Amino acid sequence: MKKIINTVINGKEYELALEQNRTLLEVLREELGFTETKKGCDQGECGACTVLLDGKPVSSCLVLGVNIEGKKVMTIEALATDGRLHPLQEAFINQGAIQCGFCTPGMLLVANALLNNNPHPTQVEIKEAIAGNICRCTGYVKIIEAIETVAQETKTC
Repeated sequence: MKKIINTVINGKEYELALEQNRTLLEVLREELGFTETKKGCDQGECGACTVLLDGKPVSSCLVLGVNIEGKKVMTIEALATDGRLHPLQEAFINQGAIQCGFCTPGMLLVANALLNNNPHPTQVEIKEAIAGNICRCTGYVKIIEAIETVAQETKTC
């Protein structure tokens, strides 16, 4: 049996008829076409499927779609605006923090949530924030440097 829910995804209002056992990840990728949200481990361990739910990072593979009723979801597709990359996206490119790119959407959204709540994080706070996101390519150094770059630029503005 399907349940009707209302939600906002990437700033757009949706009324969705969802099977109650479908995850948010499945809804985003398979029903709405937000395929930049990656399916990794499907157990909430890797962070590839991270989205922001009411501004907080969540593993979309662990959230039932029906549980987003009345909430706001942000996927990586909404990070860039008006055809311009977000400063985090630019920093990841400039710092070489992207290799295969599989972890990148989740990593960027976690970093975005961190900087929205704490514009001047320490390196320890950055490491804690990204701890739930596994990167098998970069070794995290360049990712941390990219986030630090954006935080430092924010300090000077």
